[in-house]
Amino acid sequence: MTRLSVPAFAARPVLAVAVVFGAVLTALSGRYGYHRDELYFLVAAHHLGWGYIDQPPLTPLIARVSTTLFGDTVMGLRVLSTLSAVVTVIVVALIAREFGSHRRGQVLAAVCAAVSGYVLGVGHMVSTSTYDLLAWMLIGLFAVKLLRTGDGRWWLALGATVGIALENKYLVVLPVGALLIALLVVGPRGVLRSWWLLAGVALAGLIALPNGLWQFQHDWPQLKVAGGISEDDGTENRIMFIPLQILQLSPFLVPIWIAGFLRIWRHLPWARSIALAYPVLCIAVLATGGKSYYALPLLLVLVAAGCEPLIGWGDRHRVRAVVGLVLTALTSALFTLPLLPASAADLVIPVNKEQGEQIGWPAFVSTVAAAWAKVPPSERSTATLFAGNYGEAGAVVRYGASYGLPQVYSPHMSFADWARPPDSNTGPVLLIELDRTPRFETYFRNCTQVGKIDSIVSNDEDGTALVLCDGPTEPWSTLWPKVRQFY
Repeated sequence: MTRLSVPAFAARPVLAVAVVFGAVLTALSGRYGYHRDELYFLVAAHHLGWGYIDQPPLTPLIARVSTTLFGDTVMGLRVLSTLSAVVTVIVVALIAREFGSHRRGQVLAAVCAAVSGYVLGVGHMVSTSTYDLLAWMLIGLFAVKLLRTGDGRWWLALGATVGIALENKYLVVLPVGALLIALLVVGPRGVLRSWWLLAGVALAGLIALPNGLWQFQHDWPQLKVAGGISEDDGTENRIMFIPLQILQLSPFLVPIWIAGFLRIWRHLPWARSIALAYPVLCIAVLATGGKSYYALPLLLVLVAAGCEPLIGWGDRHRVRAVVGLVLTALTSALFTLPLLPASAADLVIPVNKEQGEQIGWPAFVSTVAAAWAKVPPSERSTATLFAGNYGEAGAVVRYGASYGLPQVYSPHMSFADWARPPDSNTGPVLLIELDRTPRFETYFRNCTQVGKIDSIVSNDEDGTALVLCDGPTEPWSTLWPKVRQFY
């Protein structure tokens, strides 16, 4: 096979893998319940705009489309997320094909993607990472095509994908930046000397412009959010970076992505920048204190490259290969999908806390309603329900009407912009606080805890304090900027 040719696409078996993968996600999509982020997206979907404090507009828009087309339920919300993950599996197989993998190598690449913990996890829920992963895989596919063929027109496909990805999550600048650095270091630098590159950059900028203007008009709030994440979690993120790179994709896939890196470096010199981009990206994430999953998508590109050379090993050690893939599928599914009864989720939450964030929200709101009932009826017209973060606020928006709860207010992320308590709300304030801290209670009079969330699992909401205060110490219009939270 020459560099300009690729094997035929193994469409039927790859699509079969993708269909089975999608069927598993669909069958389990209604278990447990909404994730805290999904509750936020549902509210954001009814405040559509060109940007939000903590993210661009695409994921809330997709949530709105999915619930409109497929129903305002947990399963309805997740349909397009499932489809995105299905397409991701197919794209990984296409990347393997670009690296010269034949039928079995492409199928193995699809299987590896389908059984990896990260793809299963982000495919199960709606998150910015769900659609970000698909964008990264498409960028990887188009980048490999660009390097394999030397055809500068692939810069247009890259530019369009990057532009759309920037309307979903800004992290896409990381792999693109890592790839450009790697191209400068190991080449082929010729692809950089092209007007098509400038056209691709212009196209990306044009597509991303609306959200860029929104960020500019709102004083770049995303920088405040990113700074808060790095300040709060940076040290822990750096310590856990390598272990989580292994665990979140799957320990069983480590030999495959190592084989992929070595194969590219030794035998595919035209693609060395793809291999080098991964360690460059890791250095950037470590330097900024970012989360480990920021670099995971590029590992899938290396997995795609590593499948073909392992076919021969698999033929010689068929039992080991099958057992390894089965164990990968079982462990990944156990830790990322709602397979266990909700009451038993504590067994996997230490490894994947997102499991716990899908459990207990109706009960959470029921407990809030019981605390709200302690507000004297004569004072409820001027009372305020105050949630400390967007997950709590989103849960009350979703389930509060069933319990007769009033509108909830939160100073967290874009909730702070969507609604502020009127100054006429001078009466009692029920605070929903993960932990009792002066951060909020300083601004209210005579605060007393009147309830506590007792979750059936050890999630972030377990132990949340419900604190009833006599009222705000100053008008809400003055107080609101002081309690606002960007992370």
